[in-house]
Amino acid sequence: MRNAFIRNLTELARKDARIVLVTADMGFSVFEKFMEEFPDRAFNTGIAEQNSVGIASGLALCKKIPFVYSIAPFVTMRPFEQVRIDVCYQNLPVKLVGAGGGLTYGALGPTHHSIEDISLMRALPNMTVFCPGDPVEAELSMLEAHRIPGPAYIRLGKGGGDPIVHKTKPKFRLGKGIVLKKGKDVAIISTGNMLQTAVQASEELKKHGVDCGVVSMPVVKPIDKELIISMANEGHKILTLEEHSIIGGLGSAVAEVLAEGEAKARFARIALPDRFCSEVGSQEYLRDLYGLSVKKVVSKVIGFAGGGEPR
Repeated sequence: MRNAFIRNLTELARKDARIVLVTADMGFSVFEKFMEEFPDRAFNTGIAEQNSVGIASGLALCKKIPFVYSIAPFVTMRPFEQVRIDVCYQNLPVKLVGAGGGLTYGALGPTHHSIEDISLMRALPNMTVFCPGDPVEAELSMLEAHRIPGPAYIRLGKGGGDPIVHKTKPKFRLGKGIVLKKGKDVAIISTGNMLQTAVQASEELKKHGVDCGVVSMPVVKPIDKELIISMANEGHKILTLEEHSIIGGLGSAVAEVLAEGEAKARFARIALPDRFCSEVGSQEYLRDLYGLSVKKVVSKVIGFAGGGEPR
């Protein structure tokens, strides 16, 4: 996803002279071409993310459109006060780009895990939250973030090698989900880097006689209320799937829609538990440990579709 981001940022910068890049000493081997082509529009602030956001806010007040890049926890949590007051309070067109959402940096421990970022960014007035599921959605999120006038957070997955799920470009609109597959028994609403897992789980569930639909939700705020209510009205059993804390992310957003609407649906969340991940290992190892591997998602869906709770 990161490669899709910088490729599209470079293309956008050629068309829009207002675009500038701010990085907190990150992106080596990625941003060199951008910096060579636009030396006066790229700023390395050093490892000082609070200052990065402050500088970006100043640039935005000067009619620029800054894209601030760092690892996800360092672009959302470390400079949270600056994001809240400098960016969101003034409704400035600063676009935060966080690489390594969820447990991507698994072996580096809780300092580098990003399991609360969606919750934090959702809570900020004026902030739009993008969680693309693959490089195709990352490109479309970039274009949409550039188009909207206010702040945005784009949560990316790995630096490179993210699987491409969409074979063609889907219809992408702000606040709208993407239906990849319809199912009559149950539906998984996925956001961010769990999209491939959702698709693979749906295919595996066929072998168990479960017809499972898949919806990608690349924009968590504003959430697609219409689609969620429609799915509930059609009698779907709905599960959300995310590599984020079970508190405050996609699952919470969907639960809020269902709780406030008149539609009734059987609903459950598959996410990380409300605890820090103190174990050390690869992203794949930690996903399996916390019930987010394909095998364990399949098991949870089977239990849920059969009338039990995800196990």
